[in-house]
Amino acid sequence: MQNPTTTTLGYALFATRWLQAPLYFGLVAAQGVYVYKFFKELWTLIQMCVSGHATETYVMLAVLKLVDVVMIANLLIMVIVGGYETFVSRIGLQGHRDQPEWLSHVNSNVLKVKLATAIVGISSVHLLQMFVDVHHTSHHALLWGTVIHMAFIASAAILAYMSGPMVAQADRGHTDRPQSGHAPAGHAPAGHAPTEHASTEHVPTEHVPAGPARISEQEESDRGDRHRAQPEAGASVAAPAVPRQPGPDVDAEARIRAAGFPARKLLEDFDQRHPRDFDADAVARLGKAEFVAARRNVVFVGPPGTGKTHLAIALGVRACQAGHRVLFATAAEWTARLSGARAAGRLDEELAALDDHPLLIVDEVGYTPLDATAAGLLYRLVAHRYERASLIVTSDRPLGRWDEVLGPSAPAMTDRLAHHADLVRLDGDSYRTRRATSAWAD
Repeated sequence: MQNPTTTTLGYALFATRWLQAPLYFGLVAAQGVYVYKFFKELWTLIQMCVSGHATETYVMLAVLKLVDVVMIANLLIMVIVGGYETFVSRIGLQGHRDQPEWLSHVNSNVLKVKLATAIVGISSVHLLQMFVDVHHTSHHALLWGTVIHMAFIASAAILAYMSGPMVAQADRGHTDRPQSGHAPAGHAPAGHAPTEHASTEHVPTEHVPAGPARISEQEESDRGDRHRAQPEAGASVAAPAVPRQPGPDVDAEARIRAAGFPARKLLEDFDQRHPRDFDADAVARLGKAEFVAARRNVVFVGPPGTGKTHLAIALGVRACQAGHRVLFATAAEWTARLSGARAAGRLDEELAALDDHPLLIVDEVGYTPLDATAAGLLYRLVAHRYERASLIVTSDRPLGRWDEVLGPSAPAMTDRLAHHADLVRLDGDSYRTRRATSAWAD
């Protein structure tokens, strides 16, 4: 139980970050000053060249001065955008084609390293100006200019060296903390082999997820029969029709662990022979993860046991490897999470915070009916993500029948979900049922 006084004080202190906002607007004004300075220097250079008074050394120095102004303006942009994003408020540009790669996953360590390298670049230009105009520069100025430049290089190197272990330590502290009631993603409980190594052949199955919201023991027992079945002995795997998975990457592995997948599933391991109706070309195209940058959705529809969750997780893994942050949970878990945020009076903040993840996976829509409140929260999630970020949704029924489990909010939800979406239908018998039948026959 939190102390109301402490909570209020914390919110008040956190709100003081907005005092920094005028500082960033001041830097915007400073950038305007540099724009004026740039064109003033450029106009002077043009006049000198036209009049014939510009020597080669003068032109070189003038161009270096213009480069210097541009680099400082770039440094200002980095401080304005990166600092505001990190220390004041998130800038919601996910999916924008011009979004810099460091935005929305920048942290203070990354920002410091980028600023240090930018300062080294500016210092390099200044030092080059001094050596170009060496006849008008004292040896004392050259000496100290070189020493200061080397100090900048050493500082940037030290910051870069320190940021790696600090980020890795933070990632380990986050990923090594087990979720309540679940083993960490990619690890099995004690006495069991890890999921992806439990057998020599992977099959399309659906799993009880370890998503961001807790589920009750009763719900887990009700879904206990949905754990992965063992493959048939001697069964061969069809040749994959999807591009091979990229090689291992430390940052990608951290994103995969943070996504909350119940197990790691790969497109290469999907048994394409099992579904009677399956668009392998569409899945291979989606495996490039380009739909995430395009802010498109993916909807897998089909009976239980046909591999919808396997494909959803596999696309999520590909998205992580492509540099995107992903979160996985069932529809019931998402509504529980949003319900808790609404009860705390921070539903809008929770939806905005989820924008940091370009891809959310909503598994098992329609498996259990949702009351009007839960359906409304699921609609809020879909509506908030509409044309802003991507969703992968799995369901056991076509979109036209979602009203059976979601009620009146279903038409508006499916309209937004399907507008920019790839619909993949899987038809066939449940793999788990087939395994059980085969076991009984034996």
